[in-house]
Amino acid sequence: MLSGSGWSRCGSSWDRLVAELDEAEVAQDRLVIARETVSQVLSGSRELKNMEASGDARPIVLRPAAPHSVVPVRREGLDVTVLSPDCQWIMQVLADREWSGEGPAIGRQLADALGLELVPAKIEGVWSKAKRLAARGWLVENIPGSFSVVAWQGGGS
Repeated sequence: MLSGSGWSRCGSSWDRLVAELDEAEVAQDRLVIARETVSQVLSGSRELKNMEASGDARPIVLRPAAPHSVVPVRREGLDVTVLSPDCQWIMQVLADREWSGEGPAIGRQLADALGLELVPAKIEGVWSKAKRLAARGWLVENIPGSFSVVAWQGGGS
């Protein structure tokens, strides 16, 4: 039997675990960006060698890889257009569900609404993005694994 203090330790452990997961996701995003940048540099250097050999050398301008999984914390004045297309689609599906009266959705329902193959990897990917959106204030997770859009208080134009 768990005592009241056991529950608070569990909650604290859960919060710590969520924070560590967020840090791991950020680290993974950075590794993906680094890998893409290295690939661009390596492919660019091969292209430059080929151009130099043919006498057609021109400078190669490398653009930094766009961060594709970074979800900013939601704040007033920030629009969904700052999110990646995948995250915008998730937000749109949930908004459509709210407008039609269907209510919150779980990962499988989101994957289905997005037209994804209903296999664990795809469902987990959508669930992970929704979880990240909820952690950053874009979505609400009232019941674990069930997501809905955030109702913003206050006015606006």
